[in-house]
Amino acid sequence: PQLGHLELFAIAVGLSMDAFAVSVSAAACSKNLRRAHMLRAAFVFGFFQFIMPLAGWLLGAAASGLIGRLDHWIAFALLAFVGGKMLFETLEEWRENPDGSCPVDGEAPAKRDLSSKRITLLLAVATSLDALAVGISFAVIGKPALMPSLVIGAVTFAICSLGFFFGKKAGILLGRYAQLAGGVTLVAIGAKILLSHLGAGV
Repeated sequence: PQLGHLELFAIAVGLSMDAFAVSVSAAACSKNLRRAHMLRAAFVFGFFQFIMPLAGWLLGAAASGLIGRLDHWIAFALLAFVGGKMLFETLEEWRENPDGSCPVDGEAPAKRDLSSKRITLLLAVATSLDALAVGISFAVIGKPALMPSLVIGAVTFAICSLGFFFGKKAGILLGRYAQLAGGVTLVAIGAKILLSHLGAGV
């Protein structure tokens, strides 16, 4: 099945929600975060969200001959896994910190100090790994990856920039609600891919 422009945009937004949550959290809880740090982090997050789907597509394309008629099931499984993981992680965060207050333990700076280039890079990789799986799903359903990857990267950059802007005003809970919405979106698109194949008798 081919993804429409609206579905592609929804996937891009869904994938960006992890990075958005990091941006919101950093803005809400970091006192030494400057505008240059925010811009750098948004760019690095967007860049890795652009690269990862391409890498995933190459992996999926290499294995396409082994996939055969299971392509729609694999695409559904990957998107459902990514979306489900986002939902699970967000609910775990809610359980551990229900009021959305900024953590005060020793691990907090290491998790959200985007003034550090190393931590920014590590967070960019961590928040973009889901895009690798989505890139594989693009390959198995026969969708080119370059344009979707560009869209995903650009959307992530824009949404992270908004996350930094709204983070100080809205706080951590905004990021959590966004992660929940993103997870549901990815699962729903995976289900649509599966149902469209089954409905067509594939």
